[in-house]
Amino acid sequence: MNKSVQVLGLGLLFLGMVNCKPESKENKAQEKVAAKVEETAQVVEHTILSKKPEELAAPDGMVWVSGATFEQGAISSDKTAMDHEKPAIDVTVDGFFMDATEVTNAQFAAFVKATGYITVAEKGIDWEELKKQVPPGTEKPHDSILQPGSLTFKKAKSTVPNLYDFSQWWNWTIGADWKHPNGPKSSIKGKDNYPVVQVSYEDALAYCDWANRRLPTEAEWELASRAGSYGTIYNWGDNESVLKEKANTWEGEFPVENTIADGFELRAPVKSYPPNAYGLYDMAGNVWEWTSDWYNTNYYKEIKDRNKVLINPAGAEAPFTPNNPLAKERVIKGGSFLCSASYCASYRVSARMGSSMDSSLEHTGFRTVATVEMLEKN
Repeated sequence: MNKSVQVLGLGLLFLGMVNCKPESKENKAQEKVAAKVEETAQVVEHTILSKKPEELAAPDGMVWVSGATFEQGAISSDKTAMDHEKPAIDVTVDGFFMDATEVTNAQFAAFVKATGYITVAEKGIDWEELKKQVPPGTEKPHDSILQPGSLTFKKAKSTVPNLYDFSQWWNWTIGADWKHPNGPKSSIKGKDNYPVVQVSYEDALAYCDWANRRLPTEAEWELASRAGSYGTIYNWGDNESVLKEKANTWEGEFPVENTIADGFELRAPVKSYPPNAYGLYDMAGNVWEWTSDWYNTNYYKEIKDRNKVLINPAGAEAPFTPNNPLAKERVIKGGSFLCSASYCASYRVSARMGSSMDSSLEHTGFRTVATVEMLEKN
């Protein structure tokens, strides 16, 4: 899959667009960025695809995301933002189609039935590949650890003093995979409309190839989540008090007690909460979603020219995580049912995490995008 996003020569001329003066309060941030664009020679000949061509119908289950120029990353008023989300960068992103929901169990099952695909979690761990991601000299684990399996969540029995010790709530479970997301005795029977989880980056790419789709870039994902709400912490605004009505997250003391104030303890069926302004569901909470960008904690900091607007950025050139520099991680977005205000609050639009490309977890899935160019070639 080609990770780069093509510059599409369609739509409104960009210089004409930036001369508009948005009047709504939530568009003030976009207006500020647009003013900077006039000083950026790079975008003079760029045309932004802000409107869907009338002759091109939206594929089933997808919605149109209008192109825009905006600030990607944490806004200054977000006091819970982490260092790897800032400082914000100015980007221009062309329009595209995006799945209205996370890919569901039913959709992934159709892919597996058509192709006979076997996920990474079902194959077991390749030690030769794994040892490339751990310090030299690391001893090979017992063969029982290398059996097919994945990571599942378990509640802690008492208050956790160190929330950076993930082993207190994650458990390596033999037999956990997309058909058995919570372990070998669990099942997805009757859960066709739940998001598929326990899928690795490789698994998501395989689905995309079959469906003639691709994964979104981080910039595309954030544009879609905002749905025109620029300069806000959440995709519905800045009011956190309505969180339980907007998203499936963790309420209570993490990872000990979940009050289930939002109606679900673990994953929820797609469309259980209201969509954002573009008609996209679960862009906050429920399950994390893969993007195509490398996860590099220094990405935002290393943008050297702050007066330059990045066009369709594809993220960092290489992965980097200080506490695990050998890991090859991709950016995941949106947070999950495990995100709480006391822990990561990753239901915020700018929140981002890294996940190893060969990892599959109980709280991670994906959704796909399609560009006008992809659909016209089909």
